[in-house]
Amino acid sequence: MGNLSPVQQIVVWAIPVIFAITVHEVAHGFVARHFGDPTAARQGRLTLNPVKHIDPIGTLLVPGLMLLLPGNFVFGWAKPVPVAFQNLRNPKRDMAIVAAAGPISNLLMGLGWALLLRVAAEFGGTLPWVAQPLAYMAMAGIAINVILMVLNLLPLPPLDGGRVAVGLLPDNAGAALSRLESYGLIIVVVLLVTGLLAQLIGPPVVALQSVLFGIAGLGG
Repeated sequence: MGNLSPVQQIVVWAIPVIFAITVHEVAHGFVARHFGDPTAARQGRLTLNPVKHIDPIGTLLVPGLMLLLPGNFVFGWAKPVPVAFQNLRNPKRDMAIVAAAGPISNLLMGLGWALLLRVAAEFGGTLPWVAQPLAYMAMAGIAINVILMVLNLLPLPPLDGGRVAVGLLPDNAGAALSRLESYGLIIVVVLLVTGLLAQLIGPPVVALQSVLFGIAGLGG
């Protein structure tokens, strides 16, 4: 999307980013309610209304600034959906499943954007004025959802992958890993600034994007 102006890039990415982050959080809340915790529902967070989930920094400022920087690496976050661990019927197991729901939702959304990209490609010759913007938006949707999925699967609390790992590990090892939660975001920022984060998640992001582009009938 290098041929788009910064304003055009923000317009193209806005809907995919907001949906990727919002649906990710709602997925956590729905699964938590299924396993016995109604906290998110009581706070009105089981809604696709992005206003309920937008974090001014993580949903708007950080992705917007990253779009203006070289590298085409974009990520963000929403206000976390509250989950009361003690309300879950089987807290350790259920929390792992609740955590996994977010990345799974991003995978499904990435697949949906890939199918939309395929539709856009079909109409590229007859309705280019519709198909081209739709294709750009679909490519952004694939990218942001794949990045969020892979990033959140890193086994580092408070990322979803860390909480899944805590649920799968033996109690002592899980407790030791969970103690990193206070430092998890600091570690992610350090990895991002040093370039190590891109090295860690880059290969799986590229591989999964290639799969989704293949589903869309395009070369990765």
